[in-house]
Amino acid sequence: MSLANDILQYVLGGLTMGGIYALVAVGFVIIHNVTGIINFAQGEFVMMGAMFMVTLTGIGLPAPAAIILSVILVMVVVGLIEVGAIRSAKRASPVSLVIITIGISTVLRGMALLIWGTNPYKVAPFTEGGPIHIGGASIVPQVLWVIGTTAFVLALTFFLFEYTYFGKALRACVVNKYAAQLMGISPGKMSFFAFIFSAALSALAGIVFAPITFATYDMGLMLGLKGFVAAVLGGLSSTPGAVFGGLALGVIESLGAGFVSSGYKDGIAFVILLLVLFLKPGGLFGTSGSKRV
Repeated sequence: MSLANDILQYVLGGLTMGGIYALVAVGFVIIHNVTGIINFAQGEFVMMGAMFMVTLTGIGLPAPAAIILSVILVMVVVGLIEVGAIRSAKRASPVSLVIITIGISTVLRGMALLIWGTNPYKVAPFTEGGPIHIGGASIVPQVLWVIGTTAFVLALTFFLFEYTYFGKALRACVVNKYAAQLMGISPGKMSFFAFIFSAALSALAGIVFAPITFATYDMGLMLGLKGFVAAVLGGLSSTPGAVFGGLALGVIESLGAGFVSSGYKDGIAFVILLLVLFLKPGGLFGTSGSKRV
C-alpha cells in the first residue's frame, strides 16, 4: 500500500470520526450560545442514542422506527433534565452549572450501567454489503451514513436558524436576551428548545456511530470530551467553527494514530485543546472577547 493510499485511508477514517465529533460539538455550541452553559453531559446524549437503538432493534423494531423513537426518547430525557435540574439552577454561578452538568453526566452513565451492564453491544449496519473502494482506500457502507447524516443535520441546522421562528428566536436570545424578552420571546423556552435540539443531534451521532463500533454504557465520556475540544477549536460561539473543529480533530487524530502511534490518539485531542487555549482562546472562528447571554 503506497503512502498516498495510506493517507487517503487515514483521512477517510478521520472524517468519519470527525463527523461524530462535529455533531457533538454543534450541540455544545447551541447550548452555550443560548444559555451560557458548557454542557459536559453532551457525550451521554450520544450514549443514550446508541443504547436506545440497541434496545429497540433488539426487540425487533425496524431500523427507521427505532431511529426515530431513539431520538425522541433522548429528547424526552434531556427535556426533563433541563426542566428539573438546569432551569431550577439558572441563577447559579457558571462554575456551579458546569459542576451540575458533570453530575448529570455521572448519573446518566451510572443509570446506563445499571440498565445495560458493561457488555458491548453491536447494532446491525443500516446498509449491508462489502467495503466500498475509493482510490486505494476502503470504507464500510455505514461510513456514508455517518457522512450523510452529518451533512443533512448541518443543512437542517442552517435552515432552522436562518428561516424558522424558533431559529430566529434563538438567535435573538444569543444577541440580547433582554431585548428578546421585550419582543415576547421566552429565554426559558429557548433554553429548553436548545437542550432538546442538541440532544437530538447527539442522539443521531450515537445511532449512526453504533454500527461502526460497539455501543457501551461509557462510550459517551470520551466522545463528549472530544466534542468539547472540537467546539473549543472552532470557537464556542461558531456553529461552522464547531463543524470544522470536529472534522479537523478527526483527521488529525487519524493521521497521528496511523503515522505515529495509536496509543497517542486520545492524547492528541487534549494537546490540541491546550494549544488552542494558550494561543487563541476564542477558537479559530470565534473571538476571545465575544459576549455570551
